[in-house]
Amino acid sequence: MAVSRVWIHFAVVVLLVSSCFSPAVAEESVSEEPSSVLTLDAANFSETIAKHPFIVVEFYAPWCGHCKRLAPEYEKAAALLSKHDPPVVLAKVDCNEEINKELASKYEVKGFPTLKILRNEGKNIQDYKGPRDADGIVEHLKKQVGPASAEIKSSEDASNLISEKKVFIVGVFPEYSGEQFKNFITVAEKLRSDYDFGHTSDAKFLPRGDLTINQPTVRLFKPFDELVVDTQDFNVDALENFIEASSVPSVTIFNKDPTNHLYVTKFFNSPHAKAMLFLNFSNGNFDSFKSKYQDVAEHYKGKGIIFLVGDLDSSQGAFQYFGLKTEQAPLIIIQNNDGAKYLKVNLEPDHIATWLKEYKFFLNFMHHGMALTNDVPKASLKCGVTQPSTSLQPPTRLCSMMEIEQQKPSSILSRKTGIQTRKLWTRKFQLNPTLERTNYKRW
Repeated sequence: MAVSRVWIHFAVVVLLVSSCFSPAVAEESVSEEPSSVLTLDAANFSETIAKHPFIVVEFYAPWCGHCKRLAPEYEKAAALLSKHDPPVVLAKVDCNEEINKELASKYEVKGFPTLKILRNEGKNIQDYKGPRDADGIVEHLKKQVGPASAEIKSSEDASNLISEKKVFIVGVFPEYSGEQFKNFITVAEKLRSDYDFGHTSDAKFLPRGDLTINQPTVRLFKPFDELVVDTQDFNVDALENFIEASSVPSVTIFNKDPTNHLYVTKFFNSPHAKAMLFLNFSNGNFDSFKSKYQDVAEHYKGKGIIFLVGDLDSSQGAFQYFGLKTEQAPLIIIQNNDGAKYLKVNLEPDHIATWLKEYKFFLNFMHHGMALTNDVPKASLKCGVTQPSTSLQPPTRLCSMMEIEQQKPSSILSRKTGIQTRKLWTRKFQLNPTLERTNYKRW
């Protein structure tokens, strides 16, 4: 079951993202010159890995179109990296061969091509998450083969390393020793495929933020939102969570700009509930939508829901997957982490905050039998039939949240001898209900 969920999730991310970001690469025939890529199989795999402290392995299938497009770029990168000091070795394994299928299983290959970075004779394994063109592969692996964190000794070093277009994490330490520095390097090693790290003994070299740091601090630079955030919590898990949470925008932009690729992928890979606003970015009301949506995203930051806004021209894969229609836009669809989906169509900017408040009230009510007082919408009940329930499972049909009675909370929740009884109202939806639970197939 776990494997099938991974396969399905992988397919969904590819569907939603690939139509916007997949580069058009012409088919090329591989040169007949001797290959710079090592060919591995079950017979020589372990022996070869043991010889190299750092090696990249591509798990591929000959029939895979993406593998065919990657092949010439991978070959070019291998030739260039063979001249690097120290040389970087690129290898490949044909997973279509019966003898190699056990290798594919061992390294958890879920699709093709899959690239793995193996360090320390294969004891440290990471997914390759860099570019798929030759130059990009070379630059990415040059960084990967070096230290996980680069020392910043001057303002010039900082300027060369810290870009205004990407996330960069810097640890500031009075000396490069002790538990805090060790934990920082541990996290840098673990996350080096996703982020660039540096460390310095003097914050004055850094381009932004407080330059008078007097205690060990981790500073994250980013090209969105507040631009700089700091933490002094050096617990490994806390530091990793800080980096992951701080390195995505409050609102992820889903359009044709390739620089958003990483953030869109992170969004769809997140375990949190996902709110997605889709509209035409050329819409005259776009600025108003963007402002209202940003305010809502800031309000709910850290509360288990993340936000994305997508341009209709770039979101056809999402529309196809969720079963949406262009004429329903502007619209918001929310997908919970249990797969349930909620839809609001033909949206106006002023609807956003109210609808999200109703959604959160609804979740509180369904999960706990009641909502916090300040989250209850000011509305009156106009449903027809009541349906008592002793479980937390939602009814087949759900009331519009604007139809839940506020004036008589006891009719929603009653307590008798410590036993909680909830009454839910059900009815058939009218057109364009305020809150609708859709019946789309779950992934």
